[in-house]
Amino acid sequence: MYHDDESRDRRRKNGTGSHNCYKMFGCFNRKFKISELGPPPDVIDVFKSYSMGEPEMSPDKFLRFLIEFQGEERITIENVERIMDRVLNPSRSNLSRYFFTVNEFFHYLLLDDINGPIKTQPHHDMTAPLQHYFIYTGHNSYLTGNQLSSDSSEVPIIKALERGVRGIELDLWPNGAKDGIQVLHGRTLTTPVTLHKCLKSIKEHAFVKSPYPVIITLEDHLTPSLQAKVAEMVTSTFGDMLYFPKASDKEELPSPDALRHQIILSTKPPKEYLQSKNVGKERSSDDEAEDQRSNSDQDDDDDDDERYTASDRYCASKACSSTIQPLSEILGVDYEDDDIEDENLGHKTALEYKHLIAIRASKPKNGTRKALMDEPGKAKRLSLSEQALQKAANLYGDDIVRFTQKYILRVFPKGTRVTSTNFRPLMAWMHGAQMVAFNMQGYGRSLWMMHGMFRSNGGCGYVRKPDFLMNKGPNGEVFDPKAALPVMKTLKVKVYMGDGWRLDFSQTHFDSYSPPDFYTKICMAGVSADVAKKRTKVIGDDWTPVWNEEFAFPLTVPDLALLEIVVQEYDVDKDDFAGQTCLPVSELRPGIRVVPLHNKKGEKFKSVKLLMRFLFV
Repeated sequence: MYHDDESRDRRRKNGTGSHNCYKMFGCFNRKFKISELGPPPDVIDVFKSYSMGEPEMSPDKFLRFLIEFQGEERITIENVERIMDRVLNPSRSNLSRYFFTVNEFFHYLLLDDINGPIKTQPHHDMTAPLQHYFIYTGHNSYLTGNQLSSDSSEVPIIKALERGVRGIELDLWPNGAKDGIQVLHGRTLTTPVTLHKCLKSIKEHAFVKSPYPVIITLEDHLTPSLQAKVAEMVTSTFGDMLYFPKASDKEELPSPDALRHQIILSTKPPKEYLQSKNVGKERSSDDEAEDQRSNSDQDDDDDDDERYTASDRYCASKACSSTIQPLSEILGVDYEDDDIEDENLGHKTALEYKHLIAIRASKPKNGTRKALMDEPGKAKRLSLSEQALQKAANLYGDDIVRFTQKYILRVFPKGTRVTSTNFRPLMAWMHGAQMVAFNMQGYGRSLWMMHGMFRSNGGCGYVRKPDFLMNKGPNGEVFDPKAALPVMKTLKVKVYMGDGWRLDFSQTHFDSYSPPDFYTKICMAGVSADVAKKRTKVIGDDWTPVWNEEFAFPLTVPDLALLEIVVQEYDVDKDDFAGQTCLPVSELRPGIRVVPLHNKKGEKFKSVKLLMRFLFV
């Protein structure tokens, strides 16, 4: 072990001396030898190669390793000495010169803040218009749980902003006395939170994680007098932070860089909102057919976040029996609060409210394809349900890509996701959709993908779309996710070992009678040609598993690929979850990297990590 104090921590937490003891049937103890964490053979070989066979690695040799093997750019000998000083200071006093032993070199490799798998600072070009970016977006951002009966609160909004979410959704309704404004999921059993609390929380936490603009999408069900009150509350709360739209925005929205520390409002203009009263009558027959098929849409994957589960049906029936609304209205395929009629829509709206709307929203009232048509001089945001997007992608995907080159497309979860599950986001991203709205309060593979995508660009909440999604060919052709493409590059992933479970879990968390049996699943998500699943062998009875297995992933569209990593503990009945992460392939740093793992909710474990190598060929 490279640090005596860490060795003592492990022994103190999980056993006596160099063994784990497990009590069998309350009668006798079974002893299992603890594997001490040490560098795998590849690390030892790399150390020997760059130290020129010497037992110590000097700063100049370490610099050469970082440039040649790790692919680091713009690193100097001064940077190297700072890194070595950090690693060596806890273990050596009175440093007179810098050098690494193989164990100290190994210790450096396990520091995720300086040797993590992706860059930690924003590095994309942030000067293009907003529609050139994927934007980290929440759905019903105020809900603490399910969509029908959970509490509304400012707390989920704060958590989302602190994670880097840049799109916050608020549903506005009159209070019981009709003289105030509350935020809740309309016509359900969800409890309300005041608009004032939500706005105040956004102001205080909007730029804690990222300096780039926060877009508030409002679903508005208010009388003109209450809309005027919203305008007053928004302007008084945000002050100079509030962005006021300019005439030039009709042609092209400003860039994230130009909108630093700004709050942007997006909703349906009052005139369009008056017309939405007849949205049900205006919907095309195609959309009605889609509604009838919606509940049969299932993902073949066995993950629980993609199914309309028994608990979904229970919640839906429970809410339906407790309200006067029929199920078709509560769980409509394209249901969002602004689809519901409001008895006060016939009034004119205060001018102040209209002038605050920087991104004007619309719904596909006369069919999706017509809504995707170009309308010069009208910057807009179109909202589609997940299955409306799926159908449009199958029938006229090119139109979606062309639309997202000029306008903003927001995709929201279908109404049957009452337990706040999510859909697979890659279909939307492949077609250029900027705002894929997710229920951030849940968990599951789809949300892990969302977390993975927005680890890109330093986690700032804006990811520059690949150029091929914004370009057109000589005949107006655009990117087709279904097209057969040649392999652009191959990613080789080697899983060396894992560590940290002994510190973050109790000794009997995975198995009452023996140490855990870990294995790692590695999956590639992306266009259909790039999808692949691999897994390591199971390492039995070991808290520090060593796999040393390598896998290759040929990629046709690496810019849209996500590397999913899940560690599980093998069990005869059902395997136990032991950690996960999702990484954007386009952001991976080559070389030997430490990969920290997260729990099911996406929260980083304190100690659990994998040592891996990434190589592009």
